[in-house]
Amino acid sequence: MDPDDVRDDWASRSGKFSPAYYAEIGPNEVSETLANVLDHYVHDDARIIELGCGSGRHLAHLQTNGYGNLTGIDINEESFDVMAEHYPRLADSGTFHTGALEDIVTEFEDDAFDVVYSVETLQHIHPDDAWVFEEIARIASDLLVIAENEGNSPDRGREDTDVSYVNDEFPLYHRNWKQVFSELGFAQLIREPTSRDTIRVFRAP
Repeated sequence: MDPDDVRDDWASRSGKFSPAYYAEIGPNEVSETLANVLDHYVHDDARIIELGCGSGRHLAHLQTNGYGNLTGIDINEESFDVMAEHYPRLADSGTFHTGALEDIVTEFEDDAFDVVYSVETLQHIHPDDAWVFEEIARIASDLLVIAENEGNSPDRGREDTDVSYVNDEFPLYHRNWKQVFSELGFAQLIREPTSRDTIRVFRAP
């Protein structure tokens, strides 16, 4: 798949893995870990952005835990209709952007956010768009938190695998996330594997 195909697939996603699908599931283990990490490292007035926020289940959990300066980006327009239905307080108080991550992050100033995080989003960035990781690093003034599915990566037993396909349908690109962001000056503070994802917490230089 080329980059436009990947983006188009997520922009029109319905059914499984759609905004409504995740809204029905609600906050999960990653949501709780994210809140615990932020409680340890930042104040409740921290500027927080989620890359690929979907209908907002993780942001809503942060809001419940006292965080109020919340921003999200998602490529699927349906995300924010679903958010208004399931998480109306978040929809009313947060700042949200509809569009491709690669188009929107370039518009933010350096160090625009104290916390930048993503949950199973960066793993879908096409190799041709890997330049966006530098933009993500540029806008993070303190913490960068990622929770990506590393279950099929070489680190978990499948050698020489750069990409796998979810349901034989859309690609999941495997990367050495510590190396990606260490090369951009970030220090990895935490690596916590879960049953599905590996949560990594990086601190800005």
